Formats: sequence, structure tokens, C-alpha cells
Amino acid sequence: MKKIIFTGGGTGGHIMPNIALIEKLKFKYDCKYIGSNNSMEQKLITPLVPFFGITTCKLKRSLSLSNLLIPFKLIKGIFQAKKILKAEKPDLVFSKGGYVAVPVVISAHMLKIPIVAHESDMSVGLANKITQKYATTVCTSFEKTSKSIKNGVYTGTPIRSEVLNGNAQNIKNTYHLNSNLPTLLVVGGSLGSKTINEIVYSNSKQLCKHYNILHITGENSNLTSNIDNYHIIKSTNKMGDFYSASDVVITRGGSNVLFELLALKKPMLIIPLQKGSRGDQVENAQEFKDKNFAKVLPEDELIQNNSLLLKNLDDLCKNKHFYINNMSNQKQLSTQKIIEEIEKVLSN
Repeated sequence: MKKIIFTGGGTGGHIMPNIALIEKLKFKYDCKYIGSNNSMEQKLITPLVPFFGITTCKLKRSLSLSNLLIPFKLIKGIFQAKKILKAEKPDLVFSKGGYVAVPVVISAHMLKIPIVAHESDMSVGLANKITQKYATTVCTSFEKTSKSIKNGVYTGTPIRSEVLNGNAQNIKNTYHLNSNLPTLLVVGGSLGSKTINEIVYSNSKQLCKHYNILHITGENSNLTSNIDNYHIIKSTNKMGDFYSASDVVITRGGSNVLFELLALKKPMLIIPLQKGSRGDQVENAQEFKDKNFAKVLPEDELIQNNSLLLKNLDDLCKNKHFYINNMSNQKQLSTQKIIEEIEKVLSN
């Protein structure tokens, strides 16, 4: 049985696509994972396949003394990853990006192990800018991205089967949703969104006149609700059920959630992260807006005028069939397309 080692981490955006692939591949290949010690990926991956932890270093996009430690931690991470790869002798390394992927990819290249990578965003992230130099193939979620990478292949995004097969009734039974109101799902990504959380919370009384609200805030939130149809959930491992129960969704511009909602044809209001990022969410959101898949509300405009939230949601609901039709006409690539690229490299 051939062996694949997966890597990637830091956020759900780097982990969930790997899980989608592992779900499909673990019965045919010996799948293992290299990630950061004491990390989100370790928590999520350990129940699925064997996990190896290494030292990692995250670049902070601001002046920080911790950035001075990056070269030393990177060297240590490369040494640890190389030791694991030498012992495991995988036939291929699959990288989903994130800072943990860099030492693994460099080590794989040093050991002449083939590499396949995946880039979720419109623009290539820092880790994948390094990875693409060594990878046989870089799979992309956006068609435009594949054309900007020498070895890029447009494959779409791996999506977990659980997401595509949710049960709305589970949510309706648990939260006793008002059947006379549409249901609004608010999800700010795997780590939550402080800005979106605060604005939705501060406008919850007004919003609840029009919607059932399922608000997934993230583990670090301390928000609570005493309004009947405003439900606060810190986190869930039943995302498919929440998607299935929702009529409209507020989300950040993280690529994985956007493509999950596209696959499910869910009308979405995207509020992309602007500050503290490299601008990838803004680019992702703009592409979805240009294709008429979603409405986009810039974060700075929303902060200045909270009333724009309800106005944009009302407009989205009134025109939901326009967005659903456009999403329905989009050719959907699947997890299988990425598996084909992996197996193409494995067969060489």
C-alpha cells in the first residue's frame, strides 16, 4: 500500500480540505499527517490517522520580536520533518499550506519525495509561494489562480461529505426554530470573527424580528443570548446540519466556507476580513461578487453604519433566486479531481 503524508494547519482552512481528502483516500492508501504540536490540526486529525508534531514558526504581519526566531524554528522544524519522512518513507507529500507546511515541503524536496499542493485562495499564500517551487502540481480552487502558477491545475476545493449531507431536522429539533421565519446562519470561520460577532450581537433584537439566528461565534467568544430565536453556538462538528438548516448565511471571505456554500447553493453575504490579513479574503469575495454568487459588504462600511447589515440581508433574501440560479449554473469540480492529480503523480 502506497503512503501519503498530509501537512497543513493553523486554521480550519488548511485542515478541513485535508480531512475531506483523507476521508476518501485512507481506505486505499496509508495516510499520515505532520502538523504543529498542540495545534488545531492535532486535535482534529488524531482521531482519523496517525499524527506527527513538529516545531513551527508563524510570520506575524506586524513588527514583532517573535519574527526574529523564525529562521531558528524553521531549521528545527526541517530537521524534525526530515527525520519523520526518512522513517516513514512516503510515496507523496500533500501540502494544504499554512506555516507548518513549509519545513515539511522543504524536507520532502531534500529527500526527493514528490509533492502535490493545494491553494484555496485567489492569490497564492506565503507558504505556497515557497511550495510551488518544489511541487509537481499545485491544485487551485479558483480557475484564475491556476493560470498564474506554472504548474497550476484548476481542481476546485475538497469538501467533506459531512458538509454536503447535512440534516436540517436535527437543528430544527434542537433549537426549536420558528417555522414562520427564514433562518440566518452566521459563521466567521474556524476561529470566529470578533467584528462580525459584535455587530450581529448588537443588532440581534432587530434581526430576530426577521430571522431565526444560528450564530457560530468561535471558542473564544463569551456572548450569551436570552432571545428565543437567537441561538449562540461556540463551535460545532455538525457543520453540514447547520448549513442544511439555513436559508441565508453571513460569512467571512475564507475560501473553504465560500466553496462549501457554493456547492450547497446557499445565498451568502460575505464580510471579508480587511485588516490584519494579506487581502486574500477581499479577493475571494470580489471574485464571488463578480460571478454573482454572493453579495459583499465591506467591513469598514459595516463598522461605520451597522444598519447596512439588515439592509444587505433583506436585499439578499429578496433576490435569493438570482444568486441560487447563478450558483447552480457554475460547473462544480469535486474532491475527486484532486484525487486524480494525486494519483497521477503517484503512478509516475
